[in-house]
Amino acid sequence: MAHKRVIDAHQHLWMMSERAYSWIAPEYGPLYDDFSPERLAPEIPASGVTDSILVQAADTYEDTFYMLDVAAHSNFVKGVVGWVPFDRPNEARAALEIFKKSPYFKGVRNLSHDYSNPKYESDDKWITRPAVLETIGMIEKAGLAFDYVAVNSAHVDNVPVLATKFPSLKIVVDHFAKPDIAGKTWEPWATQMSALAKHKNVYMKFSGLNTASAAGWSVADWQPYVDHVVKEFGAQRTLLGGDWPVIVLMNNYVEVWKAQLEAITKYSAEDQEWITHKTAEHVYGI
Repeated sequence: MAHKRVIDAHQHLWMMSERAYSWIAPEYGPLYDDFSPERLAPEIPASGVTDSILVQAADTYEDTFYMLDVAAHSNFVKGVVGWVPFDRPNEARAALEIFKKSPYFKGVRNLSHDYSNPKYESDDKWITRPAVLETIGMIEKAGLAFDYVAVNSAHVDNVPVLATKFPSLKIVVDHFAKPDIAGKTWEPWATQMSALAKHKNVYMKFSGLNTASAAGWSVADWQPYVDHVVKEFGAQRTLLGGDWPVIVLMNNYVEVWKAQLEAITKYSAEDQEWITHKTAEHVYGI
């Protein structure tokens, strides 16, 4: 079916020629470059995507201000998931007050899986430190969404803790928590997803699966993982994201979006509406 609206709820931008991004190193090959809105624009018409949410790519104010500026001058960008210093709650409080003045500031994230950044100390439980929890409480009170990057099972184990402590906080787990699709691994991922689904304030972002897959992947490789998430969480807690430009490590924007939309074609028209745009509208208030 043709979709009247498709929101890319996970789009990055970065300009390495202008500001620092701690995790992007030369060994990342094609990612070690500038990725501006103008660079993506030619691919959008064939993708089916109508709107986007920009998501932070650096734990810096500069990155967030850059995204807010892009949003303010774009008809395509509807919101920004930015950064505040979670481990410095007093500073985070001041930063939230400033960022909330922008109508595009919709959520917050930290790169808590970026162990190249010494502040995280390779600590899988960093997100549950007392100072960090204090800041997350402010985010909940402000009515903002919280995106969380979970790249291993220990990260996933933090989500029920946060969901219980902050029941009004919309928690978005990015990239389906990165299941090992390349290795065709099912557990413990599947059981953990079922457990997370019991927390009604947790949402799953269908994004980044191509880079979790083996070369030459097909939609059939993704389908069991997609079906499991939609079965457990429901369409009203599942949303789509493109993860550009990280996806260029294996594919391009149009290829990924064609595959993602194909993966949901067997669902009802109503469920497809939720997954393509209504869930994102609800989560990010757009």
